[in-house]
Amino acid sequence: MSIAEMIETLVAPPNPFRWEVFDGSATGPEDAKYTVRIHNPEGLSYIATAPGDLGFARAWMTGGLTVEGEHLAYPYGIFDSLRELYDNFRKPSLGEIAKIYRSLGHHGALRIQPVPEVERAGWLERSLRQGLSRHSKERDADVISSHYDVGNDFYELFLGEEMTYTCAYYPHPDATLDEAQDNKFRLVYEKLRLEEGKTLLDVGCGWGGMVRYAARRGVRALGVTLSKEQADYGQQRLIDEGLDDVAEIRYADYRDTEESGFDAVSSIGLAEHIGVDNYPSYFRFLSDKLVPGGLMLNHCITYPDNHQTQRGGFIDRYIFPDGELAGSGIIVRDMQSNGFEVLHEENLRFDYARTLRHWCLNLKDNWDKAVELVGENTAKLWGMYMAGSQWGFEHDVVQLHHVLGVKLLDDKSRGDVPERRWWRDSTWELED
Repeated sequence: MSIAEMIETLVAPPNPFRWEVFDGSATGPEDAKYTVRIHNPEGLSYIATAPGDLGFARAWMTGGLTVEGEHLAYPYGIFDSLRELYDNFRKPSLGEIAKIYRSLGHHGALRIQPVPEVERAGWLERSLRQGLSRHSKERDADVISSHYDVGNDFYELFLGEEMTYTCAYYPHPDATLDEAQDNKFRLVYEKLRLEEGKTLLDVGCGWGGMVRYAARRGVRALGVTLSKEQADYGQQRLIDEGLDDVAEIRYADYRDTEESGFDAVSSIGLAEHIGVDNYPSYFRFLSDKLVPGGLMLNHCITYPDNHQTQRGGFIDRYIFPDGELAGSGIIVRDMQSNGFEVLHEENLRFDYARTLRHWCLNLKDNWDKAVELVGENTAKLWGMYMAGSQWGFEHDVVQLHHVLGVKLLDDKSRGDVPERRWWRDSTWELED
């Protein structure tokens, strides 16, 4: 059985891809939008022994598989074809499975290939060698560095003026990325009822966009991040803007924050990194940092249901090691059980799709520079990850939720926090 015949056995027509394989076989329409080429037995072995996105990623990273038909920086359209492929996948009979396995063995595709070097380098190698447990402080520091310390100059190519690596909030569909990110910070600022003289703790602060936004308005703000490159960059921008007397960006684990008595806490894109089992201690810790009547906003990616927690193999190995997601119901439950009355919750998944589209197009416009800075493999990974994430938000594979909570006073009142919603949804309602 040729490899093309195996594919025909597993995928009912119409096959959305053209497949061309090293054994000389081919299948799928010649005029397909995308051509998948499997170049060698090693590439096929990665696919056969690690089915799903991880196996394809390993084959792709090692040159055993290529896909032609769209720019590597923005391979968005391929995800519609992948969904079509999955929808047309048919369960083979036992006899067909036996033939497929014999043929895979004949082509040398059942041999376990070495894990690609890019997967073994850095954080994973150290964690395994040192026996670091998942979400320990040491391992979290390694995995955060593995993603965010790729290089500030690389992220500057696509993130926008404020270097903000989280979902923006678009005042209208045609807003620029910078307008939408500013509007996101405005929304968080208003939800937290911040104003001059109040205090803010921003955990997982990234390059400091929220800290700068608040500090420019007279809020005393502390941001913490596990990425040294982010912390150095963010602190320097505070100095450059003359804000370092009211704000600080600190290279630290949020769990090592000793200060307390904050009026507000923002967590924008951190919960994805802490582990679902750690949600109770995470929310309890943040509640303890607030004054009674203080507000906390949790902004994070979630699943559309409350049953999944693990992310895909590709994302875990190549993009966000140790990342975990849960449904928004789990976020709400664990906030309610650990120091907060939940006041408001909303889903901004379409805003994240727009944000990712802007990032992808910026990367595409700066592709040659990106390859120069980080190499083609890393640039390809980020392009695939961001385009796939855009598709995922558009198709409700993932969502983005804001959950706003208040730390009640001893008498179970909210202090001066209003009963009704007090923030505005659009910058169009704000005066210049």
